[in-house]
Amino acid sequence: MNRLATALALPLAAGWGLHTLALRRRLEAAHRDPLTGLLTRAPFEERAARLLRAGPCAVVFVDLDGFKAVNDTHGHAAGDGILRATAGALHDAATDAPDAVLARLGGDEFAAVTPMASPVALPWLLRGLHDELTAPTWIEGRELTVGASVGGCWTGDLPDASLSAAVRRADEVMYLVKRGGGGWLPAAPGAPALPTANGRRYGRPGTIAEGSRG
Repeated sequence: MNRLATALALPLAAGWGLHTLALRRRLEAAHRDPLTGLLTRAPFEERAARLLRAGPCAVVFVDLDGFKAVNDTHGHAAGDGILRATAGALHDAATDAPDAVLARLGGDEFAAVTPMASPVALPWLLRGLHDELTAPTWIEGRELTVGASVGGCWTGDLPDASLSAAVRRADEVMYLVKRGGGGWLPAAPGAPALPTANGRRYGRPGTIAEGSRG
C-alpha cells in the first residue's frame, strides 16, 4: 500500500509543482511593465527599499528628452522601440550588479537602484548610461535618437537614506540637468535640496503607462 500511495502521489506532486511555477511566473509578470519588462512602481519600491537596507546604493533617475517628438514624427511603434531600447540600456548599465532594481515609473521616466560601495563609481555609471541612452537606435529601418537627462545620488551621502528621499534627490538632480538642456550629473555630497524641484513628481500618485501612448 505504501508503494501504491507513493506512486499515486508522485504525479499529483509534479502537477502541483508545475502549477506553483506557473503561478509564480504570472505574479512576476504582473509586477512588470508589459512593454519594457522592467518593474512597475510598487514592486520597484518594495525591492529597492530592501536593497537600500542592505548597504549603500546608487540611485538613478532618467527622463528622456525629445521622446514626444519621436512619437509625433515617426509614430507610436517607434516610440515603443525607444522605450525598449532604454530598458536595454538600463540592463547594460547594471551588468555587473545582478541585484540591481530597474523600473519604468511611467511614460518616459525610469529609475534604477544598484549596490555601490563607494561614490567614486557613480559618475562612471551615469556617464556610461547617458552615452548608451543617447546613441542612435535602429528601429524599423530608421535611425532614431533621443536625448536624456540623468541624475543620480549615492545614499551614503544622504542624511536620510530612505528610498523616497534618495529617489527624490536623484529626481531633483535630473531636473536640474534637464533645465540645462540634458546630460548627466551626480548629486553633490551635502548639497541642500532644490526647493523648486523637491517633490516635483516622485511620491505623487501616478500610474505606469502601457506603451508610448500615454
